Amino acid sequence: MNDNNKSVDTAAENNAQASHDIASELKNVDALSEYFKSAAGIREGRAIPPLENWHPEQVEDMDLTIKANGEWWHEGVHMTRQSLVNLFATILWKEENAGKVEYFLKTPVQKLRIQVEDAPLLINDVGIVDEDDKRWLEFTTTTGDVVRLDDEHAISLRAYIPEDDTSNINASNIYDNDKNEENKPSESDTQVRPYMMVRNNLHALIGRNAFYHLTEIGELTERDGETILTLQSGGKSYALSMPFS
Repeated sequence: MNDNNKSVDTAAENNAQASHDIASELKNVDALSEYFKSAAGIREGRAIPPLENWHPEQVEDMDLTIKANGEWWHEGVHMTRQSLVNLFATILWKEENAGKVEYFLKTPVQKLRIQVEDAPLLINDVGIVDEDDKRWLEFTTTTGDVVRLDDEHAISLRAYIPEDDTSNINASNIYDNDKNEENKPSESDTQVRPYMMVRNNLHALIGRNAFYHLTEIGELTERDGETILTLQSGGKSYALSMPFS
């Protein structure tokens, strides 16, 4: 092998090692935060970066879980730095392969696989905005996303079963149901929760207080034993059929 070939091989090995080192280092929360501060062109303010244009080959697992109540936990510790959580929320990415849903924190150099117990985002506020002679329902997540109810950001209801863990059940129930005597999930523990599409195929759970506010804003009617919540936004009507009281 000539010197030129040796140089090419050495460069390739160095690049591969550098990519691996970056991927390993960014699994650290503080390192990932510093990476975003130093990487030019990734973000401006809180603007969502162009995640769909990033195609990293490195995939690593990160010990980070978004709980069903919206809390972020890293290596068993609750992340209380809201600014950091808000930053990481901008690079949330969802993929579906063969019916399996996976969530990542996505950067140009890697994808960090994380765990999400329910929805990756949580809506904790809803208000009314008047604009261009139209009245909109506007929703805000705990991590700073603001969306309005329309055809692209619809509300849906789906079942959620708490995990088989007493602490998770007590902490994550937005809509309380009775538990069995062992305080473990059963058929009666299945909850119907409201979710809203936000961005990049990511849904947000509408928190209990925000949803109760929706019931005050909208119109409640009874039909065939079900409660219908009708909401007005952007000149259109959106109806939710709720199989619970």
